[in-house]
Amino acid sequence: MDTRNKIIFQGLRENGVKIIECQSRAAGVKKYVELTKKFWPIRHECSIIYVAFAGYVIVPLAWVLAKITGKKIVFDAFMSVYDSMILDRKIYKKFSIKSLKYFFLDWLSCKLAGIIFLDADEYIKYFVKTFRIKKFKFRRIFVGSDDSILRPREQKKANSSFLVHFHGSSNLPLHGVDYIIRAAKILEKEDIKFEIIGRLDTYREAINLSGELGLKNLDFIDFVPYEKLGDYIARADVCLGKFGVSEKASRCSSFKVIEAAAMAKPLITGDTPAMREILEDRKNCLFCKMTDAEDLAIKILELKNNPGLRKEIAKNIYQTYLKYFTPKAIGLEIKNIFAEALKQSA
Repeated sequence: MDTRNKIIFQGLRENGVKIIECQSRAAGVKKYVELTKKFWPIRHECSIIYVAFAGYVIVPLAWVLAKITGKKIVFDAFMSVYDSMILDRKIYKKFSIKSLKYFFLDWLSCKLAGIIFLDADEYIKYFVKTFRIKKFKFRRIFVGSDDSILRPREQKKANSSFLVHFHGSSNLPLHGVDYIIRAAKILEKEDIKFEIIGRLDTYREAINLSGELGLKNLDFIDFVPYEKLGDYIARADVCLGKFGVSEKASRCSSFKVIEAAAMAKPLITGDTPAMREILEDRKNCLFCKMTDAEDLAIKILELKNNPGLRKEIAKNIYQTYLKYFTPKAIGLEIKNIFAEALKQSA
């Protein structure tokens, strides 16, 4: 999630926060040695030790260095590696050695950190319940998007068909791409085109499903660099969020939702507690039932036939973006949290 870190660092700099980066690409013990050597000469120049995503394995070292130097640790957990690898993707069995390893990694990194960032209050509830971490440690820091790259622009369409856009780097369960495909099937006679952007090698099941259904109104497009993503979003009439069945889908936010907001695009996404923290149905988005292709198709058709509602949602979601999700807005929120942490430790 380089995007997450890039936006946070950009936002902090826009708010006048000095960042001294301390990184190592080494593996194993060598990583800790290199990081210690880099940190020690600049230890008096920093007030906060900030461990960026995905620095779960770095937090123990940061804790030791913080104890020695009297610094405060702020950790951007952003998501649970146990939740992602075991519960969502189901890569390993729930009670396997790998499962225990990821659970321990989440627990230890959050146990040692002074302040922890997550992207939704629903995710905070999950961490408190699952890992028994004190709630006062957590702060909600929204996901954002780079407003120098993704911003409203003129719509340039290849044809007159109503275009529905979805992007995701890989076909994860929380995305619910199969429901998008089935909605496309329902709407195949409505002059509505769909495009799904992502790494095609991870979309094989989705591509096969599209073939089985004989879809001619859906295009799969291979991975598009972040710098070029705006060109595709700009030509869309509607953007889609997430619709999947996994528990993770209900408790976390979504980059694709914020990226649609950044470009002032009408949005349809699954109705979840995490999404309701930032969106309001029929004001700055259109909610549909999760895992329900028929309801998704109904909502797409409604927006196609109601340009006034599309325009209203697009206007309102962009205002929401400007208020909460720009790098500068996110950076200011974090700057204030840093100030709070330093005041408490003074």
